Formats: sequence, structure tokens, C-alpha cells
Amino acid sequence: MTRQTAATRGSGPRTTADREPPDTLREFYENPAVPVASGDARSHRQALMLARALGPVRPGAPPATVLDVGCGDGSAAAVAATVLPGHRIVGVDWSQDALRRAAARVPYAVRGELGDGGLPFADGSADAVLFSEVIEHLVDPDAALDELRRVLRPGGHLMLSTPNLAAWYNRGLLLAGVQPVFSEVSMRGIHGRPGTQVVGHLRLYTARALRGFLPACGFEVVRIAGAPYHDVPRPLRPLDRAACRLPSLASVLLVHARRRRE
Repeated sequence: MTRQTAATRGSGPRTTADREPPDTLREFYENPAVPVASGDARSHRQALMLARALGPVRPGAPPATVLDVGCGDGSAAAVAATVLPGHRIVGVDWSQDALRRAAARVPYAVRGELGDGGLPFADGSADAVLFSEVIEHLVDPDAALDELRRVLRPGGHLMLSTPNLAAWYNRGLLLAGVQPVFSEVSMRGIHGRPGTQVVGHLRLYTARALRGFLPACGFEVVRIAGAPYHDVPRPLRPLDRAACRLPSLASVLLVHARRRRE
């Protein structure tokens, strides 16, 4: 997540892009043992960025429609709801198991895919999209961003988060000849890097790469911020939080982008 497929798992994602994923990949993402949440710290920082972008619901005005694409178990959407009162948050995922869990956390949970006909929303119908740690699981991120751009209104907000290939500890690990954290060489086990969990990462990004990639897909990058990684060893967590002040070194990249107006 071969044959131009893309399965996703963001804050708990599982969304397909392009064609149906192979059975082995679908089974991987449907496995309840596969972690689907990346920590409230990242979700809360991302939600605050979106709250600042949308502002409060104005009297007499309709609420904003926010799609959490690749919502997984709905944990990120639930965190966002606490700082986006009055706005309409819709969880979207292709996994029926994920949607059953998300339904307990968000008022709207809809099955949808990034490919095979696209998301079940009209052009320009969303004011914002949360795309939380999904893009690193995609075979075809270009097609996925094309679909997100389609459902966003002109000027609509994209809140994307993804692990940072150039995180402060990864720079040291590479110098030492060690496979960087977040990267994976197998779907069956971890080889050559710290950690024990296989989570299906196919692509990894740096802040520099996202600043080039998103404009090429029709988005204007407004801001890139950093967030800590919940699985950093406890003694190193103060350093990981400090690294967020310089997003290019942070564990997780938080990107606020807007769909360019035609």
C-alpha cells in the first residue's frame, strides 16, 4: 500500500486510492491489532490549526463541513470536535470495521474511497479536509490529492499530517547507517530500525518535499508546523517537544494548505 493501489491509515486511516487493494493488504489494515491512532498531541495541534483557519460559526451562517478522510476509529475527529464546536465533522473511511468504531465518536461516519469513483461528495462541497497520517500509506498520492482538491471548495483548507523523514533522530540514525524511524522494508516485520510495530508506510516526506509537492497538486501551503511523536522513549520526549519549534526537525509534520482559487 503494487498494482497502483493505495490503502490508507491516518490517525487511524484506511482509505483506498486508485484500485482495490490486494487481499493481503486489506487484511493488514482490517486487523484490529494494527494501531490506528497516532496520539492526541498531534490531533490536538492539528485541530487548533484548523480552528484558527475556520473561525467560530457565525450567527445565521451555516457551519463548515469538515471531512476527516481516512478517519479510522474516529479518534482524531473526536479531538477536532472539541475545538470546532458547531462545525459539521464527517468521518470517511473504506474499512467497515473502522467506521463501526468511528460511529461511537463522531455523529457522521461515511464509507468512501479515494479511487474507484471517488469520495461520495459533490465538487466543492467541503470547507476543510483533515488528512491525518494517510499520505504515507498511498501508492498514488497525486491521485489522492486530486480527489481532495475536487471535494474542497476554492480556498478550502487541507490539514495534512505525516511523519517526518528528516526528524531530528532520523538524521542521526542515517549517519550511523541505521534505517530511519517510520520507514519499513517489509509488511511482515521490522528490520534495521528501532521499534516493533509494522504500520504499512510506503512513502515518507520532509517539509521541503511537501512545500514542492502540494503546490504541484493545486494547493497553496499556508503553514508547516511540528508535532511530537507519542512513541518516542520517555527520556527523549522533552527534546522531541523542543524540536517542534523547528518543523523541519520535528517528528510529525502538520501542514495547513488551501485549495488554490481558479
